[in-house]
Amino acid sequence: MSILHDLEQVILSRKSADPDSSWTAKLLSKGPEKCAEKFGEEAIEAIIAAVKNDRENLTYEAADVLYHLLVMLAARDVALDDVLTELARRQGLSGIAEKAARKP
Repeated sequence: MSILHDLEQVILSRKSADPDSSWTAKLLSKGPEKCAEKFGEEAIEAIIAAVKNDRENLTYEAADVLYHLLVMLAARDVALDDVLTELARRQGLSGIAEKAARKP
């Protein structure tokens, strides 16, 4: 099992936890929209670090992005394995061809 799968399991276990006892539980208790908003904030912080060529901060922010992505997925009951399956499906495809094949 990967660190992302381990983290996903921790996040899922926090869905039923007391929001006062866990940051993850608190975030999930605010609903999927708040989880998505927080993911967006972290993505922007990662972008800023990348633009500034701040490797150390980019590493830190990228970890936040991955964590908040998993929280956002959990808030909408999307499993990490579903995302990984989709990535595997796309493997070997041109990004241009893959986008063209998507349904509108």
